[in-house]
Amino acid sequence: MNRVARWARAEWGFLYVTVRDALVRRRLRAIPMTLAAMALTALVQVVQNQSWGYGPVQRLGGVRAEDPLWPALLRTPLSLFVPAPDLPVWGALIQILFVFGIAEICLGRPRALALAYAATLAGTLYARLGIRLGFDSLLGLPASDARVVDTGPSAAVVGLAVYVGWRYGARWTAGAVTAAMAVEVLLKGNLAGKEHLAAIFAVVVLIAVSRLWRSRRRRPGRLAVPGAHSPAPVPDPHRSAPVPVSARARR
Repeated sequence: MNRVARWARAEWGFLYVTVRDALVRRRLRAIPMTLAAMALTALVQVVQNQSWGYGPVQRLGGVRAEDPLWPALLRTPLSLFVPAPDLPVWGALIQILFVFGIAEICLGRPRALALAYAATLAGTLYARLGIRLGFDSLLGLPASDARVVDTGPSAAVVGLAVYVGWRYGARWTAGAVTAAMAVEVLLKGNLAGKEHLAAIFAVVVLIAVSRLWRSRRRRPGRLAVPGAHSPAPVPDPHRSAPVPVSARARR
């Protein structure tokens, strides 16, 4: 049991302390973006289930691979908060509460929102590529998937989970999420599963770019050129000034 506890502390300790301290100190004020996302998702779910609301929701946030690219890109941000029609809305709300909430605390609102959008956008763009490749390709999709409504926060949730796991040392958790998405693709091979892998791939690329950028920032500066002008040293006020030679001679 002690070994399991030590592993859990090493895997989630830093993440747990960060989230706990923020919630204890600020309570719900620590996750305003997450609460707003939950409220927006619930509102969209109510509206799209009305006879007059489904059409406007689809025009503003419904994304299909058969749609023209630019209108689909404009709808992609709102598509995060449009629950998938074939899944219960409470599943989307729980995903947003836990994963968006943890990401908002650990990464900050701008970065968490940007990563969520990047992961969703990667899935949306992959769907178009997969249909062009065709079902015979390993990465392809059947042509019928072009008409599937592609909405919901799941791609953003998967991407954020992997990024936060990497950033806060929960590498086994990030690997488990990736492995679960790969198993989903092997068992089902549907559009959602492959979009989740596309979201993870986009996040891994961002992680690699981030590490490369940090490694370049840590490189030492250029060596000083002989003869180059260097600023004069600043005198230390705590040291006594040197006594002139003439003064020493009079002593």
